Amino acid sequence: MNFIFKIFLLFSKLPLRVLYLSSDFIFFVIYHLVGYRRKVVLENLQNSFPEKTPAELRKIEKKFYINFCDYIVETLKSFTVSSNELRVRVQHINQDVFKEAKEENKNIILLAGHVFNWEWFNALAEAIPQENSHPVYRKVQSGFWETKIKELRTRFGNQPLEAKEVVRHIFRNPNDGNSVYLFVADQTPHVSEVTYGLNFLNQKTPVFVGYDKLSTRMDLVFVYCDMKKVKRGYYQINYYRIQPDGEKFVEHEVVKKFHQLLENTINKRPDNYLWSHRRWKYQHAIKVMGE
Repeated sequence: MNFIFKIFLLFSKLPLRVLYLSSDFIFFVIYHLVGYRRKVVLENLQNSFPEKTPAELRKIEKKFYINFCDYIVETLKSFTVSSNELRVRVQHINQDVFKEAKEENKNIILLAGHVFNWEWFNALAEAIPQENSHPVYRKVQSGFWETKIKELRTRFGNQPLEAKEVVRHIFRNPNDGNSVYLFVADQTPHVSEVTYGLNFLNQKTPVFVGYDKLSTRMDLVFVYCDMKKVKRGYYQINYYRIQPDGEKFVEHEVVKKFHQLLENTINKRPDNYLWSHRRWKYQHAIKVMGE
């Protein structure tokens, strides 16, 4: 496995213009030859956009696979890409939210979705005034790849935290404006952990509520990350502070607002979302329906 990874690293050092040729080849294989998860993708698109015609859905599907293959080679590039190149390729807009939170002595919870390419948030750690940047990740079964993923997300001064550790870490550390926690917050909870759901993309959707519980127990700043693919290899991320309707957040307010914002992002650029994920497989387990 280590030998294979060394080959991956050598491959990662190639210029992106070369890696995108590989992306084109991967697209041909998984879309035209293998048909990787095409049934899942098409079903997700049909359920999410019932108003669209079959031709419109097929167009979104094909563009999704192109973006998905770019995501694969871009993630591989993440192991060796320089911070200078990443800063050129990813433009972070409205960074005032980080300065404001620092001045207010409040830590930040960043909420992003599986919008390409979420792996390229890494260099943000070098651009913000906060001392501590914590990408939140979920453990994988392979111990080897667990180590490599942590190494990837440790780049540029990040301090990754496993999902089961992060809430404890937030409560135990000072809320002083010096820490940022990045959640890719549209993960599907395991069926045994489903306690709440809402309407998202025209479907009953089980959602995580861990970060929502933080909103009612601590005075934190919640920020939505609106990622946009400008063109191949170039992205913009707009940061929007999520404000409570009243003086403070109430239960499930943040989780609802995050999914509303994410749905707006997806509706604008549906081909840039991760449709190959079985996002709605535990609909039957929803015990509470939030409207």
